[in-house]
Amino acid sequence: MLVREEFNRERIDELIQEAQRHGPFHALTHDEREENRREFLAKLPDGQGLWVFGYGSLLWNPAFHFTEWRSAKLFGFRRRFCLQASIGRGSPERPGLMLALDHGGSCNGRAFHIAPEKIESETEILWMREMISGSYDARLARIRLGDEIVSGLTFTINRSHPRYIADMDMDTTAKLLSSGAGHLGTCREYLDNTIAHLDEMNVRDRYLHTLQMKIRDLDQGN
Repeated sequence: MLVREEFNRERIDELIQEAQRHGPFHALTHDEREENRREFLAKLPDGQGLWVFGYGSLLWNPAFHFTEWRSAKLFGFRRRFCLQASIGRGSPERPGLMLALDHGGSCNGRAFHIAPEKIESETEILWMREMISGSYDARLARIRLGDEIVSGLTFTINRSHPRYIADMDMDTTAKLLSSGAGHLGTCREYLDNTIAHLDEMNVRDRYLHTLQMKIRDLDQGN
């Protein structure tokens, strides 16, 4: 589990240095990451809270402080394993894949509400969690919360990033997920946790369930 105490500049530097010891790893500087965060915050209305859309590990391990969460739907993006992972749940010896929001379709998840007075501290946590390498774009997006539409923060894939995978068939995806592992755990644990928490919300993601079944077939030698 990720804990908020780990999100500090010293720990981020350690993770980047470890990744770079094994090969090229694009990372944002602290100043670049902070400039990106400031640019996003400048778009927010004064005195209002912030909704944050979660679609993967944020579903069960947000690591930031929030006042409530609600079932949510994001339009214009879909959940897909399209980001190569060489740290976290991947390693040079056992590379993996991470979920990201890619263009097209829609996505069901959870929206977490950050109180106005906590936006500064909690977005610092979020940017250190999600924006180490610049593999995501932070954007304000339309999120449906029941009958209400709100603007909220979500992190979508940066298609110009070197770790972005434009196209990968389901069998290759399943093979990488079945073997990928890093210091945060395995890719299959990440997949299973995502499915379990979506199931709790009565959300069935056909793409994720198909990958889960393919991994089970690989385990059985089919």
